[in-house]
Amino acid sequence: MKQRVITAIVALIIFIPLVIYGGLPFEILCILLGLVGLSEIYIMRKKLLISPEATIGSLAGLTIIVPQNWLSFLPNSEWRFNIFYFFVLLYLLYTVITRNRFSFDDAGVLILGVLYTSVGFHFLITARHAGLDTLFLILFTVWATDSGAYMVGRKFGKNKLAPHVSPNKTWEGTIGGSVIALIIGAVYTSFFPQVYSWGTMLLIVLLASVVGQLGDLVESALKRYYGVKDSGRILPGHGGILDRFDSLLFVLPVMHFVGLI
Repeated sequence: MKQRVITAIVALIIFIPLVIYGGLPFEILCILLGLVGLSEIYIMRKKLLISPEATIGSLAGLTIIVPQNWLSFLPNSEWRFNIFYFFVLLYLLYTVITRNRFSFDDAGVLILGVLYTSVGFHFLITARHAGLDTLFLILFTVWATDSGAYMVGRKFGKNKLAPHVSPNKTWEGTIGGSVIALIIGAVYTSFFPQVYSWGTMLLIVLLASVVGQLGDLVESALKRYYGVKDSGRILPGHGGILDRFDSLLFVLPVMHFVGLI
C-alpha cells in the first residue's frame, strides 16, 4: 500500500501540472502514454518491442494519437485514416513475408490493440483542447467511480459483478461508485457549467461512470486471457499504463460521441 501511495503521488505531481499547462508538453505526454500502453499489449502477446510488427504498430498508433494540427500538411483529415490503413496493409503483407510465423490472427490482435490504445489517448488530447474544466470533470468522474466502487465494495460488497473476469468487483461497489461520481459531478458542474444543461450533464456523468467500469472489466478480461496480473510494471504498485487508464480509454471516445469533447 505504501508503494501504491508513493507512486500515485509522484504520478500526479507529473500528470496534473501537464494537464493544467496543456499544449505541446501535454500532447507529447499523451503520445508517450499511448505508445507505452501499446507496448504492454505487444508484451502480453509475446512480441518483441524491437520487432517489425511492433514498429509497424507504433507508427500506425502515432497516426491516430497525434492531434489534428500536427497533420495540417495533409490534404484533409481523412488522410489520417488512409495512412493508418497503409500500416494495416503492411501487417497483412508481413504475414506473407514471414510465411505466417506472424499470422493473420496476430495482425488482427495488434490492429485492435492499436485502435484501443491510440483512439483513447487521442481523445485525451481532444478533451484538453475542449477545456480544462471539461477534462477535469471527466477525470474526477472516473476517479470518483474507481475510488467509490473500491470503498463501497469493500464494505458492503456481496454480489459478484463478473467473477469470471474480476473476482473482487461487486454490484454494490459498481452502484456505489456511480452514486459517488454523480454526487461529485453534481457539485462540480454547479460551479463549472458545461455545454449542456445541469440535468443533462448528470446523465452524461452517469454514462461516463458506467462506461468507465465497463472499460475496467474489458482490461481485466484482457489480462485474464493472457494470464497476467498487471498489464505492465512501469508504475510500481499500480501495474502498467493500461491498468491506470483502462476506464478513460472507454470514457473519452464516448464523451466525444455525445459531443462533450
